[in-house]
Amino acid sequence: MDEQSIRLFSSSTWGQQLSLLVQAMRPYQWVKNLVLFAGLLFSQRLFHLTDLLLSFSAFVLFCLLSSAVYICNDFFDVQADREHPSKRFRPLASGKLHPRFALIGLLLLLLVSLPSAFLLRTGFGLVALGYVLLNLLYSRWLKQMVIVDVMAIATGFVLRAMAGAVVIEVEISLWLILCTFLLALFLACNKRRQELVHLRQEARNHRQILEEYSPYFLDLMINVVTASTVIAYALYTMDQETIQKFQTDRLIITTPFVMYGIFRYLYLVHKRGEGENPTRLLLTDRPLQINLLLWILAVGIIIYA
Repeated sequence: MDEQSIRLFSSSTWGQQLSLLVQAMRPYQWVKNLVLFAGLLFSQRLFHLTDLLLSFSAFVLFCLLSSAVYICNDFFDVQADREHPSKRFRPLASGKLHPRFALIGLLLLLLVSLPSAFLLRTGFGLVALGYVLLNLLYSRWLKQMVIVDVMAIATGFVLRAMAGAVVIEVEISLWLILCTFLLALFLACNKRRQELVHLRQEARNHRQILEEYSPYFLDLMINVVTASTVIAYALYTMDQETIQKFQTDRLIITTPFVMYGIFRYLYLVHKRGEGENPTRLLLTDRPLQINLLLWILAVGIIIYA
């Protein structure tokens, strides 16, 4: 065993490595997995204890799975991350987290979460496995394909939404799948745009696919997706099947919350130069947070009252 490996397994270094591993797991990104609760909310089973526990268990497992995916992605991108002004400080890219320790953590996360997903529900396990495979394909190949890269990111959110429905055995609306996909695509396109704008001449060194994009082209994509998202959500609220399911036509009044959220996000992107990290933006921008809570509250009152 080499000297570095001996230091790795010393008691003091173990604690440091564990702390760095937790950083590499990106706990702040777990907020993305709240999409799993959409099926619970819109199935009108939010107050069913069994379904609530199943959804929470699914959320925890997807947090572990997504953390495994982030570590795996860091392995693939370690050289490119070292060229990035902020990502070079990530545990693996900075060299602080030992690759062997990161690999052990990655394998443990997968060995715990994937079998548990199948034990929870077979269908849920299959969706979870699909999520992992999609992200492996993304890390290895899909992120090098123009347009396909952002669509793959959006599909990951769709799988989250599907997982939340499958785990409580309810049928998820095709409209909600479409809305989830479009909203995630909106965020992904803005993320690419901001990466391109902030990195400028260094963009290609960090992410080769950025060479295939331009701010103008991404703005065109964002314009299309923005309109499509609002229209799809409005049509969902007015769809006859939706009205029959919830016995109300009042969901349409929640559309302004969706519009404000999108416009606020565009404002932050174009006027404040933010958007490269959508999760941090959601966790730090108070108007976005208030708007999201008001939308959830309005939807809850309308479909549960």
